[in-house]
This record gives sequence, structure tokens and C-alpha cells, in this order.
Amino acid sequence: MKKQTASTKKRRLFASPKPKRNLNPKATAQTINFAVIGDSHVGYGNSASIFRNLLSKAVGSGNKRFVIFGGDNTQAGANHGNNANAYYKDFKDTVTSTLGSIPYKASIGNWEASTQSLFTQYLGAVEGQMNFPGTQGKVKYVWLNCALGLFTPGSINILKNLDDQHFYIIDFHWPLKVSGITVDPSHVLSAAETAKFFAAIPTKVRDKVLAIFTHHGHLFYRKLTNIYPGYTNTKFFVCGCSGDYKCKPSGDRGYYNATLTINGTALNVDAFKVAVT
Repeated sequence: MKKQTASTKKRRLFASPKPKRNLNPKATAQTINFAVIGDSHVGYGNSASIFRNLLSKAVGSGNKRFVIFGGDNTQAGANHGNNANAYYKDFKDTVTSTLGSIPYKASIGNWEASTQSLFTQYLGAVEGQMNFPGTQGKVKYVWLNCALGLFTPGSINILKNLDDQHFYIIDFHWPLKVSGITVDPSHVLSAAETAKFFAAIPTKVRDKVLAIFTHHGHLFYRKLTNIYPGYTNTKFFVCGCSGDYKCKPSGDRGYYNATLTINGTALNVDAFKVAVT
């Protein structure tokens, strides 16, 4: 065995200590940009062209990671659904060619309710949940079916089984009846249906619902606090129009630029309308 010299021992005794590893580094906020688009009504009038232009603008800036389509994506129920297949194909082709690899999900609207099998064929399930892109499973995206102004039993069951291990962003077609809403009452869910929705979500999950996006009203509306008793922090949005059916180009036609911010245990959703004339 090699004998240690005194100088070697001295160097070891007085060697500079290694810097301690920071076990609690300061969290860096993560921002995920997404777009919310509703009521494109492809198949009606000049909707296909308007939607194509609007969608291109929506994903052309801000590094979008996800796109929500909120129902009445097509005018599939017109003329007893005779042209539904062509309308769905037109919508899907536009989405595929414009979004490329950006993931998306579409909810079902009242103009699609009578052609649900085609909706499923082209746009997937009418209700369900998935990981919100970019959140590593921390946030779930939930889409529901209330196409005819009533939540389906399957949609209510999804809400009842939400857990408090995740945060949630929820989308469906008809707006809820919240206090102060400016949408035409004929395009808003009844008070009873609204109450059924909120009651279905377990109490321990209610502060985990970050935002609810709805459509159908053909205008923009948002309520950012106290949308319903027990939901003090949930934000509620109605999205405008993105087509040619009952859409007013002077501000009600457009989409939401939205952001999901994750900063440690603090999560927040904001959405701002972008009008497209």
C-alpha cells in the first residue's frame, strides 16, 4: 500500500468543500398557448372560406400547442343531413392542412346532433377527457355533449368521476346560465341544466376547474370570478363565431387567444378575443 505523505493529508484537510446542490430551485413559470374557436358552420354560405382564413390567423402566431373547436363546426344538420359527409370532410381537411402537428379536439353542437355517427367518424368521441398538451398530465381537458341543450348521462358521469389529483379545462357547446350573462336566453342552458352541471362536479374538485369554454351564442362573453356558488376561482367564457352563419363581422366573429400558465402549484387560464372581419 502506498504511504500517504504529510502534504497529501494536509491538502485533503484543507480542500475547498464542494458547493451544496440546491434542492429547491426557484420554479420557472410555464406558459402554454392555445386557441378556442366555435361555430364555424362549414357548409353554410361562405363559412368554409371565412373559417379557413380565421384558423390560419389563429395558429399563425403565439406558438399554439392546442386548438379547441366548440361545436357547430359544420352545418351538418341542414337539408336533413344530405350534405353532412361533404361538410365534415371540408372541415376536417381544413383543420388537418392548417394545424399540421398541432393537436385539437372538437365538441359537438346542435347542428351536428342528428349526424353524430359522422361527427364521431371525422372528429372523434362526442364526450371524454385527455391530457391537456404540454402539461405532463397535470391538467386534463374535458369535452362534453350538450348538443341539444341537455347534458347526456355520459357527460354527467364524466363530471361525477373527476378527481382532485388534476386540474381541468372544460368545453361544451351551450353556455351555462350564469348571473349577468349577455347571451340571448334562447341560446343559454336552463337554470335546472346549469345546476345539474355544477352539482355533478365533486366538491373537492371545484377549485381545480380552471376554466369553462362554451359557444352557441354567436358572441363573446366572459365572467372571471364567482360564476356560481362554490366556484370562486373558475373562469367562464363564451366564444364568438368563426363562420358565416349568424356571425357579425363587427366584433362577434373571431376566436380566443388563450394561455394556461403553470407556476409551481399556481395555475391560471386567461383568454382574450381576437376579432376577425
